[in-house]
Amino acid sequence: MENGTYLYLMLFENIGYIRYAFFGLGFILYCAIVFFNALIILAIFLERTLHQPMYILISCLSVNSVFGTAAFFPRLLTDLLSDTHSVSRAACILQAFVIYSYASNEYTILMLMAFDRYVAISKPLQYNNIMTPRILSVLISISWIYPMLCLGISGILNARLTMCGNKLWKVYCHNFEIVKLSCANTIVNNVFGFFILTTTAIMPLSFILYSYVKILIICRKSSLDFRRKAYQTCIPHIVILLNFSVAIFCEVTLSRVATLQLPIGLSIILSLEFLIVPPILDPLVYGLNFPKIRKKILWIINASFLKQTCLHNVL
Repeated sequence: MENGTYLYLMLFENIGYIRYAFFGLGFILYCAIVFFNALIILAIFLERTLHQPMYILISCLSVNSVFGTAAFFPRLLTDLLSDTHSVSRAACILQAFVIYSYASNEYTILMLMAFDRYVAISKPLQYNNIMTPRILSVLISISWIYPMLCLGISGILNARLTMCGNKLWKVYCHNFEIVKLSCANTIVNNVFGFFILTTTAIMPLSFILYSYVKILIICRKSSLDFRRKAYQTCIPHIVILLNFSVAIFCEVTLSRVATLQLPIGLSIILSLEFLIVPPILDPLVYGLNFPKIRKKILWIINASFLKQTCLHNVL
């Protein structure tokens, strides 16, 4: 294997029979993520009363979770059962592209959700004129296309680097770790990476915080019933935002701060949090906290059991 053509994920080496326990846990987690998010997507798709901006954006989060984890879990499960843990450089760059597109999309979608709540609470009479289906479609398209375009350019820049190493001390392909293996000048990659971080994470996060501060100010001047309804729709979004931000902070800190020394097990768990916890937590939070979604999910589950019972009786 030519140097630079294949990369090796070193953390899978010499893990012994515990790999089978990790495989079982990973398989259960992946099935749960797909199942819970599919329920959210189906509930919103099938129920016409949920075809509103807030619920459509919630379904976008679920689609994004399935998109991101599809690039991580199948490869992880394969590596856990395999004796060789090499991955072609092109496949590695593609995995990194999908995973970080998922992370960037999450922030841009959360930014749209914050904007939607801000308009709904601050300008309720103008809400339907502002958040029209056409405007929502444009905003969603931009929230997906812009991060993926930036990360596509980043992937091309990474592919052009001359590699002087082939060992990645991660369980998935990581953009910054790939760049660190290069012996060429990487200043362009690092500057562009910071630009992506700024425009797809820091700026959206700043806008989200600004929106929720404005909402809080409006709520303090409003009636108790108005505050209750506003908090009921905003608190789930804030919980999701805090959870994802903490996960991303852990991942970025572990990858960028070279002096930070943590036990390898803890380091792996913290670096994977953004790929595991939000995709499971998001559908649970929205499914439990929004009565319309919860009602439709229960209807889907009951209809599935009823269909199975009928088929069993016929057979």
